[in-house]
Amino acid sequence: MSASDKPAPRPRLLSTALIVGLSTMASRITGFGRDIFLAALLGSGPFSEIFVIAFRLPNLFRRLFAEGAFSAAFVPLFSQQIEKNGTPAAIQFAARVGSVLLTAVIAFTLLAQIFMPGLVMAIAQGMVGAPEKFDLAVYYARISFPYLIFMSLMALFAAMLNATGRFFAAAFAPLLLNILLILAMAMAVVFQGLAIDYIIWGIVVSGFAQLAFVVIAVWRAGLGFRLTWPRWTADVKAVFVLAVPGMLAAGIGQINLLVGTSIATAQIGAVAWLYYADRLYQLPMGVVGVALSVALLPDLSRRLAAGDTKGAHDSQNLAVLAAMGLTLPAAAGLWVLAAPIVGILFERGAFSAADTVATARAAQAFCLGLPAFVLVKALQPSFFARQNTRAPLIDGAIGVAVNIAVSLTLFPIYGHVAIAYATSLAGWVTLLLMLLRMARQSIWTIGFDVARMAAAQLAATALMVAALMWAGQAMAPPVSGLGLGLWVAAMVIGGGAVFFAAAWLLGGINKHHLHRLRRR
Repeated sequence: MSASDKPAPRPRLLSTALIVGLSTMASRITGFGRDIFLAALLGSGPFSEIFVIAFRLPNLFRRLFAEGAFSAAFVPLFSQQIEKNGTPAAIQFAARVGSVLLTAVIAFTLLAQIFMPGLVMAIAQGMVGAPEKFDLAVYYARISFPYLIFMSLMALFAAMLNATGRFFAAAFAPLLLNILLILAMAMAVVFQGLAIDYIIWGIVVSGFAQLAFVVIAVWRAGLGFRLTWPRWTADVKAVFVLAVPGMLAAGIGQINLLVGTSIATAQIGAVAWLYYADRLYQLPMGVVGVALSVALLPDLSRRLAAGDTKGAHDSQNLAVLAAMGLTLPAAAGLWVLAAPIVGILFERGAFSAADTVATARAAQAFCLGLPAFVLVKALQPSFFARQNTRAPLIDGAIGVAVNIAVSLTLFPIYGHVAIAYATSLAGWVTLLLMLLRMARQSIWTIGFDVARMAAAQLAATALMVAALMWAGQAMAPPVSGLGLGLWVAAMVIGGGAVFFAAAWLLGGINKHHLHRLRRR
């Protein structure tokens, strides 16, 4: 057997998640830098709403076609090809899939250009009464939409790297989006141009740069191929049959967000407030949830292909415990410190103190659903690895229905905060349905050890919240500036220390237990 025919080494789940998590953390931090520029330049005014709409449209379909559904369908089948037929056969399989994927995405992009007014109307109903703003949103969405083509191809190459145990390049590539958008906004300031023009074109350029970065990594790994004339073969059909229901299942969070965005356009400033609040809770969501999901799917796929169901169950246990142990303190800390964090990050330039208050309220509401969002991400790979994308679709669709119903009912009363609460409630509904389904189908159940450790983590979170609230009353935060930043940093470090100390003493973090799971 040649070197190219040997199966890729099996990476450890925690170390893999750490690589993805640290890269995602770097991406999120530079993303905050990007959003600080955005808030200062655009505030919560009409151009901010137009940017959100123009950016969210290609990103929705990117999450559905690329990062979500496609990866969920492709990785298990690509892993099977490696296990059964060797790496060269798997590369040829990827070439066939990539040719069909590129053709489909180009055709979809052309259709989107034609029907863009309808797409914008679907996610920004409140703009219909403002024709000039609506027309600008359509114009900029048409410019940004080809970003989808670059990111869909990048998803194919990233999935190949992930399935063969190479996670860094795909996790690092999103940094380029933030860096190039920051440069674009800096150019807008230097040349005194219209900021949104530079920002939207920066999105398209960053898509090309991300694709080029991952393509180079694929060729260096010996996984490169040339696209061929698209053919609808049986193995290609298998990927897309799995991907169609997975489009909604893996992109439920984005669909919930777009539902909220569409409703929020009826309230001036609400779209921007929800965007910046979403960016805050997406930090732990991305670092923990996405990292675990990316690392867990190929791990489960390989174990199940090899018949190691016990090892797959242990990997799922580890993912759930890691998700809880990292997400609970993050959600609770962000809930307590939402206002000062928003003030430090965004309150400057066109972003006012009133915008800070409105954004912080939305962020607190999102925090209530953050553990559910992350656990859904950590549990979905158990279905995807079994080539079952239909079940998460059903559970997620019910969550979307809950989100729409609650948002429409409460928005006239509570405004934009109702949308954040509805999104959080939808996350918990989806999680509960998923847990019940997994138990009925004997995919995974919460064992005594996992339940005990999760309860200890909840208790440690309650102690951390109590400590933060007491400290906030004992040492009132400075109004602004460096003093406020140092105060928030001290609160974050202190709160984290309280949580991890309490979790360790209560048994919520057990080094020996986690080490045993990792070895398995």
